[in-house]
Amino acid sequence: MLGTAGTPDTADTADTAELLLPRSRRANERLHALVPGGAHTYAKGDDQYPENLAPVISHGRGAHVWDVDGNRYVEYGSGLRSVSLGHAHPRVTEAVRRELDRGANFVRPSIVEVEAAERFLATVPTAEMVKFAKNGSDATTAAVRLARAATGRPRVALCADHPFFSTDDWFIGTTPMSAGIPAATTDLTVAFPYGDLAATEQLLTRYRGEVACLILEPATHTEPPPGYLAGLRELADRHGCVLVFDEMITGLRWSEAGAQGLYGVVPDLSTFGKALGNGFAVSALAGRRELMERGGLRHSGERVFLLSTTHGAETHALAAAMAVLDTYVEEGVTARLHALGERLAAGVREAAAAMGVGDHVVVRGRASNLVFATLDENLRPSQEYRTLFLRRLLTGGVLAPSFVVSSALTDADIDHTVDVVAQACALYRKALDAGDPTPWLGGRPVKPVFRRLV
Repeated sequence: MLGTAGTPDTADTADTAELLLPRSRRANERLHALVPGGAHTYAKGDDQYPENLAPVISHGRGAHVWDVDGNRYVEYGSGLRSVSLGHAHPRVTEAVRRELDRGANFVRPSIVEVEAAERFLATVPTAEMVKFAKNGSDATTAAVRLARAATGRPRVALCADHPFFSTDDWFIGTTPMSAGIPAATTDLTVAFPYGDLAATEQLLTRYRGEVACLILEPATHTEPPPGYLAGLRELADRHGCVLVFDEMITGLRWSEAGAQGLYGVVPDLSTFGKALGNGFAVSALAGRRELMERGGLRHSGERVFLLSTTHGAETHALAAAMAVLDTYVEEGVTARLHALGERLAAGVREAAAAMGVGDHVVVRGRASNLVFATLDENLRPSQEYRTLFLRRLLTGGVLAPSFVVSSALTDADIDHTVDVVAQACALYRKALDAGDPTPWLGGRPVKPVFRRLV
């Protein structure tokens, strides 16, 4: 069991330290018996963690979570990047509590809906209208549908270098998990590489007059090349297609107005989520009035069934979103996320270099959205070495499928994380020297989310 500081109570060495999770193991068995995959998001599945080291969470506060076995962890990537202010943030939970006492859902719009829309559009001034939903998949699919309706074109062009856009057929059919999706649907989705304007123009020329939209994350683990986003804007205009920015991750983390606010390139449509609710279920489709109104009642054209969700405007979730937006703007949260991420990245890189694995444990991405790569002896991505690395992090009280920070982290949390990373890198060096990480895996390696077979 881990101590209250998130470190082992006993003086275990990096080679022998072990973490026992009997209650989590039993809870995982119960989950698999009742819930397909044992989790409601594939990225939370126990196949993403070392064997028998997938903690089931009891509760969280700030940057820490506790599992059902009583172990405390410093947590990264909280809620798949959605909890950027830390768990149970008082300003957010207070806003939610106020609305819960006033009713959550009505037969007509509540006044909270217009207040939330005004607050969102004041924060993201590049958009003119917004519609709220519960998850990112629905918002991105609504953007695709709107683009198809506005252009009369069937094809969707998505960025091939970005891992996820939606659970809906137009995207999932392009992944290895395409079972159950007709080829006719998948054939309408084409792909372009990030950062390559020439290749994108070739695609648009090949399918001239057929592409309804270009959809991409405006930035991810690399900064957009100079002029790239502006170039995409020009290509979309010239070829008559809709430019859609998926800002699920970049929204708030890049700037309060997302990547479009930071880089100064305005898309036709954009989608937000994750950090918007600090863990509460809220997403948004935003964009130009001319396009968005096609899903409304004030136009003379054919109606678009845009977004119609029973729970999309629950008052408490919209209250959470407003509290998050206010907190970001008033407290400079984005800048804090960057500062914390820079401190963490520098510490991890220094620890990896000191242990002789600086070329193998690699931190990438914008400071507010860090990920890490685990590379083998030949500098190729390795699930085995990822397993070794995650195992040592967990044993040291660090739950980190990524190094994406929340603003609740303290300098002490970062320092502890770097110390544990150093221990993990020491094992990593031993495995590299042995040419085989297997003795340090403790079972089967972690697996990629998207794969054809279990």
